[in-house]
Amino acid sequence: MAAPVIETCHVACCANRTPNVVSWGRGGIIAFGTCNSVALYDPQERRVGAILSGHTARVNAVRWVYRQDGALESHLVSGGSDNRLILWEAQNGKFYQSVECKGHTGPICAVDAIYMEDSNILVASAASDSTVRLWLCNEAKEVECLHTLSFGSGFMMDVSLALLPGSSVPILACGGDDSRVHLYVRSNGQLQKVMSLQGHEDWVRGVEWAFIGGELLLASCSQDCLIRVWRLCAKSGTDAHTEDGHTIIKMKQDVFEVKEREFAVSLETVLAGHENWVYGVHWHPPFYEGGELQQPLSLLSASMDKTMILWAPEEGSGVWVEQVRVGEVGGNTLGFYGCQMSPDGSMAVAHAFHGALHLWCKDQDKEGEWRPGVVISGHFNAVQDLSWDPEGEFILSVGSDQTTRLFTPWRKQDAPQATWHEISRPQIHGYDMQCLTMVGRFQFVSGADEKVLRVFQAPRNFVDNFANISGTSREKLLASSDSANLPEGASTPALGLSNKAVFQGDLVPKNNEGAEQFNSISDQYQESYFQPLNLTEPPPEDHLLQNTLWPEVQKLYGHGFEMFCLASDSSRTVVASACKASKAEHAAVLLWSTATWRQLQTLPCHTLTVTQMAFSPDAKFLLAVSRDRTWSLWRRNLPTPERPEPQFSLHTHTGKETAIHSRIIWSCDWSPDSKYFVTSSRDKKVIIWGPCRQDDSREPVLPPEIKPCSSILDVGDSATAVAFCPVLYSNNSYLLAVGLECGRILLYKWSTGEEPVRGHDWSSCGETDSSQSHALAVKRLRWRPRAGRAGQDNKKDGQTGGESEIEEKSSWVQLASASADHSVKIFNINKWAV
Repeated sequence: MAAPVIETCHVACCANRTPNVVSWGRGGIIAFGTCNSVALYDPQERRVGAILSGHTARVNAVRWVYRQDGALESHLVSGGSDNRLILWEAQNGKFYQSVECKGHTGPICAVDAIYMEDSNILVASAASDSTVRLWLCNEAKEVECLHTLSFGSGFMMDVSLALLPGSSVPILACGGDDSRVHLYVRSNGQLQKVMSLQGHEDWVRGVEWAFIGGELLLASCSQDCLIRVWRLCAKSGTDAHTEDGHTIIKMKQDVFEVKEREFAVSLETVLAGHENWVYGVHWHPPFYEGGELQQPLSLLSASMDKTMILWAPEEGSGVWVEQVRVGEVGGNTLGFYGCQMSPDGSMAVAHAFHGALHLWCKDQDKEGEWRPGVVISGHFNAVQDLSWDPEGEFILSVGSDQTTRLFTPWRKQDAPQATWHEISRPQIHGYDMQCLTMVGRFQFVSGADEKVLRVFQAPRNFVDNFANISGTSREKLLASSDSANLPEGASTPALGLSNKAVFQGDLVPKNNEGAEQFNSISDQYQESYFQPLNLTEPPPEDHLLQNTLWPEVQKLYGHGFEMFCLASDSSRTVVASACKASKAEHAAVLLWSTATWRQLQTLPCHTLTVTQMAFSPDAKFLLAVSRDRTWSLWRRNLPTPERPEPQFSLHTHTGKETAIHSRIIWSCDWSPDSKYFVTSSRDKKVIIWGPCRQDDSREPVLPPEIKPCSSILDVGDSATAVAFCPVLYSNNSYLLAVGLECGRILLYKWSTGEEPVRGHDWSSCGETDSSQSHALAVKRLRWRPRAGRAGQDNKKDGQTGGESEIEEKSSWVQLASASADHSVKIFNINKWAV
């Protein structure tokens, strides 16, 4: 079988900001909704194995369909804001859309599903149209809506299905905003309400059944900060008589009858320990021991107080007590939306308001101790821009979630493959981020929905930890930055937007012994929350939030509107910036010196927003493309003794008559030899222009000669991103990646010698399939600046490069993509398969 052209190397994403969106399967895979897709994440391998795309709006609820015998799941159900339910089915190890349930008129917020006796699947769904529906999906992939429960103006927050003890009759529990838990039983084709469990004093947020010892236990959690556990058992005829005439104290029982059998429900216990709304409860999964299916009596709960608690009854008394409590202390985050437990109970995961997954693992050495584990992370809103570091060892990305994140490969001691992880969050801002550009290895400029550009520099603590995790020499890294003046880290003042540098002398000792003397009130409130970390593995979310910021070293003022795009040249001497504009005066490009951070020049040409800019690899040209459907090309002037700083002058541009694009030009890029540039537009066209220098001369050609060199490539959808591969193929062919508004990425080879008129100069050589593509528009494409795969050609001490390293560099190139679907993806592209 031929090697695939495009392999997915990494997906950085996080859970949607809704309860019920994470589910941990008995096969060890965590399924969670991310934007409009469902991600299948393997916590052992620490990578996303598959992305299931089928919903057209946010996925709000995900559930594995658990088998009674504890075997691996073959079905998964998801519900979204597109008012649809999708049942996914595994075939040959991959999941495919099996059945779609349409009928709800509002976003679905909770789902659950069980297998019936005849292999049919019973699905319950709650939605914001104030209804709960029961669906039956049969093996012929037909779906029927059996019942619709209407709650008037009320909402049900969660649903849970089970089979009554000793029968095949399904029982449905619904918890909602009337502070009650409603129980419904389906028998003889009818859905009857059998009981409402009262006791909670606020909205019921979560309900879940567990089958333990021939009885059902139902856990319900509420905004009253309490958890209630209810016991449901079949009544036998002897229950009515008290033994030996003694009065036994029993909880009040509510009784209902199904098919001439009586069932009793009583309150088992009330668990108080959380200090804020409890959003999620989850029973310890059943597992096989000695050939029998065991269901441990243990319950996990997650709350807005940022903690998860594991509850279990004491052996002697049977009183339910708190066994373990894990979570964050402090930080500026809201709490947890839900929790799940691994199949063997050794790991627990919670998902937070900012989408982050928090993983804890049971410590094998210390009884009762849990420690944070390494888990996937990513943006929780659209990713707007990304950039590789000049050496191709890490990626920086910015997004509408107001953060800048840094991802790098990490190879664990015994792991065969390096996996990518977020190891720093240099900027946590108060505005949505729009653009960034690297200036050297450890410095970047970022722009947000504000008029200011901000410059950041890596602190010493980041350089140390990056060296530990990536296996690069610390001395080599510090040589590439001004190590003497590097601060230790950074912190943000309580009401500020600027990250302040924290130097060695500013660090607050962890133990403040004795009563301190404060000279003023402000001394009591230390600004520095930063504590230096010595990392040997990627940090958990609370460290990312607090201890991995980079200090802001400069602010650049000059633009009149929100920042839109940035670019820097290969010599790292000039940064170009542009902002949103509806008039020519605001559409000018500003140039800044990286040495002094002074504004060097204003380049006026366009009449509307400049959407993207790119410096040629030889740093002699600056290209700008605009919403006004034209591009402009600026040439760097030769330095003179009077003006040693870089100066640019307009070389040529397209006007209304010469413009070929008929819609906004979204993206542009340069060929690696600085000879051609490419533009891509909403009109679905991709065009290569040039030549910008002759083969024999290093000097730019005269303006009139820059014209389309390629035939017009129609890619069938709005081309929102384009990038030339920096690794040359042969003398006259180039590899391009084109990102589309629908989320697909296409690879094309363009050959200069071919006849451009008939379109023979373009040859398609691959595209992402449905499981690899983004769910929404591709915002940015960036190739790794050199051949090979990051993390693979980085040998640890004692390893030699040899043939494998040569092969690595000759076979592979890497492409990173940022998308409006909240994800950053990195693809390995096999050069020889192209």
